[in-house]
Amino acid sequence: MLEDIMKEIIKFRDERGWKETDTVESLAKSIFVEAGELLENFQWGDMSYDEKNVKDELADVILYSLALAHDLGFDVRTITKDKLKKNAQKYPLK
Repeated sequence: MLEDIMKEIIKFRDERGWKETDTVESLAKSIFVEAGELLENFQWGDMSYDEKNVKDELADVILYSLALAHDLGFDVRTITKDKLKKNAQKYPLK
């Protein structure tokens, strides 16, 4: 499933000729920008957010993140599992 989504993202981007402008730097910046837009939904508390907008902004963060992982040659499953292992050591069960 993850591979299918990654292929769709890259195909979508490449069909539009965005590969040249989707540099590692621009993708990292875009993740930050979209995360800020996601955060705006919770600016006045978590009860007043627009669910549709939260979904859209979260999807943007995910799309840019997966594109960045692809361009850097990172395996998303591996880096996620590795980070979970680090977190388990840093935050052990009590």
